[in-house]
Amino acid sequence: MVQTDSGLTPSVLAPKIRRLFEFSAAKIRAVENSWEPSHGSPVFTVHGKYTSRGWTEWTQGFQFGAAILQFDATGDAECLQIGRERTVSMMAPHVSHVGVHDHGFNNVSTYGNLLRLMTEGRIPDNPWERRFYELALKVSGAVQAARWSRTADGGGYIYSFNGPHSLFVDTIRTLRAPAISHLLGHALMGEGDRKISLLDRVIQHAQATAKYAVYYGEGRDAYDVRGRVAHESIFNTNDGNYRCPNAQQGYSGFSTWTRGLAWAMCGFAEQLELFDTLPGHEDAVAFMEKAARATCDFYIENTPPDGIPYWDTGAPGLAHLGDWRGTAADPFNPHEPVDSSAAAIGAQGLLRLGRRLRDARYWNAGLQVCDTLFAEPYLSADPNHQGLILHSVYHRPNGWDTVPAGAKVPAGESSMWGDYHAREVALYLLREIEGKPYLKFW
Repeated sequence: MVQTDSGLTPSVLAPKIRRLFEFSAAKIRAVENSWEPSHGSPVFTVHGKYTSRGWTEWTQGFQFGAAILQFDATGDAECLQIGRERTVSMMAPHVSHVGVHDHGFNNVSTYGNLLRLMTEGRIPDNPWERRFYELALKVSGAVQAARWSRTADGGGYIYSFNGPHSLFVDTIRTLRAPAISHLLGHALMGEGDRKISLLDRVIQHAQATAKYAVYYGEGRDAYDVRGRVAHESIFNTNDGNYRCPNAQQGYSGFSTWTRGLAWAMCGFAEQLELFDTLPGHEDAVAFMEKAARATCDFYIENTPPDGIPYWDTGAPGLAHLGDWRGTAADPFNPHEPVDSSAAAIGAQGLLRLGRRLRDARYWNAGLQVCDTLFAEPYLSADPNHQGLILHSVYHRPNGWDTVPAGAKVPAGESSMWGDYHAREVALYLLREIEGKPYLKFW
């Protein structure tokens, strides 16, 4: 169980946060100077060097968004230039990409962060530049929301790149895109000029995720443990009926892949912050809060005390680790890898939910995760390693992650999403420390 009474405060973590951003600048420049765009988006490191791994191009926004976050945290003008120029030159295909559910990852991390900085007065307000960012975000959110499947209960969901039968829990975090598009006054236009509300699609997708991807210990099946999450939910596209849980990157549909758990924690928590500003949506707030509480509780109860989870709470090798919930995570153990990227994502969910509910249990757990994540052996101080946060896992079932020589499980590598989210949660806390505007995606 994650420690929730450690006495940590954001100010106590300030030296670690500033050290993280010191290392971060060099990592961003190292990737920028060595990356070859023709090879595709950098995804994860192999022996310390970022490389591509084709599945979908879902990590490019994290690459350039990281540079924008670096500017936000430190005022590094060169990183701002990298983020702005690369967004203009490289990100347009992601705006109109009809084949993925990842618009929030790619486009809110780039166009969205730049628009946020302009709105906050951190960069000069240029009307045409502002309209450029707004147009990209309007289109991106509508394109994502057009990937729509209907469910038998009258709702629907944004389907994953696997096809119309597939709801990924990941997508709860990419609802940032249609939410921002709606807030900018946009709508999805359908056949016969039918105007489709993007906010309605945000609510319906969030509800489908809460209903089918998250468990509540209410007797749904033999593995109904409160707060556990299924990576993928499968539907019959002929009639919209739910069929079963599944896993693409987790161990099974009946265990909890912890990065999927973290996406749910973070996604529901920040959507709650948005819906708190939108009157008349009490039902949506209620099911989102239920899902956020359940998933955050499950993380706390099924993660070692230092806050770093193993990659799947049902992974069979955990049986060889003894009391793995009661002892600090061991990224070098010979049985199952940890996933630091899940920690980076989940920490933000814990902090946001704790702040919203004024619940010290969640807030302190989030600080504990950050306290561990922002130091060795997770923070990479090696100037020859391009990753910022070590011991991330991408796709354990497919065997895509690098296993060090002489070891049995992956360790020592980084990922674009893990590095980005570590920077994002560090920025979240830095703004708290410095008394700057609260970090929100809209």
